[in-house]
Amino acid sequence: MPVTVHFAAGPAAWREYHDHLPRALADAGVQAEILLTAPDPAAVDYIVFAPSGEIQDFSPYVNCKAVLNLWAGVERIIGNTTLTQPLARMVDPAMTESMVEWVVGHTLRHHLGMDLHILNQDGVWRNEITPPIARERPVAVLGLGALGRAAGEALAALNFPVMGWSRTPKNISGIDCHSGDAGLAAVLSRAEIVILLVPLTAGTENLMNAERLARLPKGAVILNPGRGPLIDDAALLAALDRGHLGHATLDVFRNEPLPKGHPFWTHPRVTVTPHIAASTRPLTASAVVAENIRRGEAGEPLLYLVDRARGY
Repeated sequence: MPVTVHFAAGPAAWREYHDHLPRALADAGVQAEILLTAPDPAAVDYIVFAPSGEIQDFSPYVNCKAVLNLWAGVERIIGNTTLTQPLARMVDPAMTESMVEWVVGHTLRHHLGMDLHILNQDGVWRNEITPPIARERPVAVLGLGALGRAAGEALAALNFPVMGWSRTPKNISGIDCHSGDAGLAAVLSRAEIVILLVPLTAGTENLMNAERLARLPKGAVILNPGRGPLIDDAALLAALDRGHLGHATLDVFRNEPLPKGHPFWTHPRVTVTPHIAASTRPLTASAVVAENIRRGEAGEPLLYLVDRARGY
């Protein structure tokens, strides 16, 4: 008997997944009926979900075995009190590759001082500044989940001295791992480039406040491809204005699209990229969803289950 999968991520998402998800389920050996609407919620076995989709009340889905989120972040769903079913976040290998490329690209951009030459094609021969080599530039990755670990390992492979910070202790080859408040203070005091990839929770909102920004070495660079509210915007602008920070390259924001009049758009030390560092890719994400449904039907542990107490 086929399992019933309610694709509840919205019509726009279904246009991207309608070829890939059925094929991925078949490849995983799962017989499934995919519904775009669920006249009988009690008959639904799995929900494929996105916070921009249609379901707000999960209580009618009394027999649902799991809610499978298409987004890596779960901060917009974790507080829904009607959601009692197991919740899995998306860890898409192609998204990870994309994030690593964005992080490495912008790290190298700032490390090499590429803007100096790219933005000044004016006939002046500027060879006074020779950048250090990678092993002389300490880099910090805040957040050592799937994305942070992959980014840190890629930077370490380029010989950057990589420090990592996470809420709980971790041990990752090639990364100098720290945890807790004391660990964060130690990491920030040395990092010339800081990459923010921690999940957004009540404990990480405004993680980079005025006090922590002030701990960074003068001229340090912030890269934020994680979540906009990880940074106190006003504190960041103040640190940039007084010259303590060298630059901030930001891919995520408190309000998206970033409002036209926001000072980030015109600040000379801010680069805005429009939330393009890492997006879920329907081809590879479909395989992750299908594997989790296969596991659910086989009685195996689901991948990437969310710990509600931690918020990710």
